[in-house]
Amino acid sequence: MREAGKLAAEVRDYAGSLVKPGVTTDYIDKQVHQMIIDHNAYPSPLGYGGFPKSVCTSVNECICHGIPDSRKLEDGDIVNIDVTVFLNGFHGDTSKTFLCGNVSEDAKKLVEVTKDSLDAAIAICGPGVQLKRIGEEIQKVADAYGYGVVRSFVGHGVGRLFHSGPTVLHYRNNERGKLEVGQTFTIEPMLTAGGIREKYWDDNWTAVTADGSLSAQFEHTLLITDSGVDSLTVQAMKV
Repeated sequence: MREAGKLAAEVRDYAGSLVKPGVTTDYIDKQVHQMIIDHNAYPSPLGYGGFPKSVCTSVNECICHGIPDSRKLEDGDIVNIDVTVFLNGFHGDTSKTFLCGNVSEDAKKLVEVTKDSLDAAIAICGPGVQLKRIGEEIQKVADAYGYGVVRSFVGHGVGRLFHSGPTVLHYRNNERGKLEVGQTFTIEPMLTAGGIREKYWDDNWTAVTADGSLSAQFEHTLLITDSGVDSLTVQAMKV
């Protein structure tokens, strides 16, 4: 898991270095695919449930699961790149929202606060912690800035399987369950500058905000240890 997480983080950060005005997300996908294959791993999204690409690229109002295409990134865009690699029998899953060129202060703030919400949630994780506290911490940060927290997509267990239990809700909730030593899972909050409802493009994958407002996301794969929590996909992840 540590090796898979490390590679996923390296691929994510490399993909982010490609985010520039004029670059297509399809080009980013091809570079990501090659880097993963060169490291004797497999891009987990490719073929998963019929997904046609090796990485998810979600631009501006896209909440998640954007399919890379021929659209050129524009100055001022924000783009989430969601990378999952399958290495030596384990999946490592991570995402980050990158800034493309000169981004508005409003967009920068949304991206910054989204990362802060993830950091706040990770900070309270440890053995015996109630799962619902993760959502409480994310909601608390989002509420302080008037941002919405998307409810339709969740964090999840990850390891030998791409998606498994536990289910991690990113909003205030009353779900039962506690974190246990040895669990590996993701926290991946999606915050919006407007409403939290989504709609889908005709590809049945790309989820965008129904009101067209900006959305940002950050994600780490985490491991619960005897002493707390390890983030397996951190690297030098800076906004």
